[in-house]
Amino acid sequence: MALDTADLNALVAEATKILDVAAKPFVDGHRARSAVRKGGNDFATEVDLALERQITEALVSATGIGVHGEEFGGPPIDSPLVWVLDPIDGTFNYAAGSPLAAILLGLLRDGEPVAGLTWLPFTDQRYSAVANGPLIRNGVAQPGLSHTALSDSLVGLGTFNVDWRGRFPGRYRLAVLAGLSRVTSRTRMYGATGIDLAHVADGALGGAISFGDHVWDHAAGVALVRAAGGIVTDLAGEPWTPQSHSALAAAPGAHAEILDILAAVGAPEDY
Repeated sequence: MALDTADLNALVAEATKILDVAAKPFVDGHRARSAVRKGGNDFATEVDLALERQITEALVSATGIGVHGEEFGGPPIDSPLVWVLDPIDGTFNYAAGSPLAAILLGLLRDGEPVAGLTWLPFTDQRYSAVANGPLIRNGVAQPGLSHTALSDSLVGLGTFNVDWRGRFPGRYRLAVLAGLSRVTSRTRMYGATGIDLAHVADGALGGAISFGDHVWDHAAGVALVRAAGGIVTDLAGEPWTPQSHSALAAAPGAHAEILDILAAVGAPEDY
């Protein structure tokens, strides 16, 4: 579906109003308890469920575009146009009372992120962007990302248990952490993928590694990072798509250095 920059900006303006309204119940529900147990030790709170319903209904009414949400699903993510929503990114943080939680909303066109919004209500940060930028923070356009050395960077890393198995075993993740530490001692585990990606786009983090494959964790942030001039691939260096099983987002320069570290660590299946 053809959408020019003006069309995308209009959709982001509508979404901005909707997320601003949603920010109040988001803040009011802080420390909400588990309502729905999901796989492993994952869960959703009552606020997750209520916010997804509220935001979905408002987006469909205002834009006519369907919403694929973390909790209730929705239209296929390869639809001509679809919003992708995570009503609470960093659910464990949110339930525990940490301010590191966000609302993530991406717009995919035939599987390509063309707009993203990431709201951090507790820290009063609102990020948005459409394809080709710029990144907008709290209504103000930000400068694009420049070449960044990994040694000068903070790097976000997904959380893990060293004994975890699966696609990216805990010992593989530990090896990645060790490799990063030899270049920068400034790794950070925020426990919220969308916040990691937004902070890469804003230049607070030089890079971020996500070992996850959930499109709702990534869609908004991928749009933000690319709009800011950053690079987003999977851990093998292939361009990120909604089908990717991982994500590496970073500023130019730092991205190539992290890929070199990942290559030296070797294949996850070897761990």
